[in-house]
Amino acid sequence: MLVLIQARTSSKRFRNKVLKCFYEKPLILHVVDKIKKSKKVKIVVSTSKKKDDHKLIKILSKNKIKYYQGSLNNVAKRLYDTAKFEKQDVFLRISADSPLIDYRIINKSINIFKKNKNFDLITNIFPKTFPSGQSVEIIKTNLLGKNLKFFSKLDKEHVTRYFYRNFSRFKIKNFKNKINDNKKKLSVDTPQELK
Repeated sequence: MLVLIQARTSSKRFRNKVLKCFYEKPLILHVVDKIKKSKKVKIVVSTSKKKDDHKLIKILSKNKIKYYQGSLNNVAKRLYDTAKFEKQDVFLRISADSPLIDYRIINKSINIFKKNKNFDLITNIFPKTFPSGQSVEIIKTNLLGKNLKFFSKLDKEHVTRYFYRNFSRFKIKNFKNKINDNKKKLSVDTPQELK
């Protein structure tokens, strides 16, 4: 399964957060290492063509991590283009601000997909019962491509928002946590959270 990590350095709340080091490694490498534990995945970092992201690309190249450069603001189109470039019919989306992502959640979503490939979207955020930073979504590449023309500016930034807003038109499978932990924060949006 292709895993696309959406990453950029120009985050408004916390600039260059994916490059910030803790335990002697940039945050982006912690995300990659956690996902690699799945052993069922091929990882590509989907980033932008902007000059700001050159430092990120340097780190990825040095660590032999595949990347694709696309639109900065139209994240949905960037992920679609990345998946098409990789010739994949489906991909799993993870945000680069999730250094504690649990590979078992990734595996669970992949297993659900393998059992029923008719789903348009497999998610654990509709409704959200897992902590922030543990979100996974599997989406069909062509489905995303066909609907891009209907996306609002906000939809382009929040890739799957359009599907959740129009949920009655799509086959969405949501899986839940045993306990509702959606108030817990395990993603990094501020310098304080990184600490």
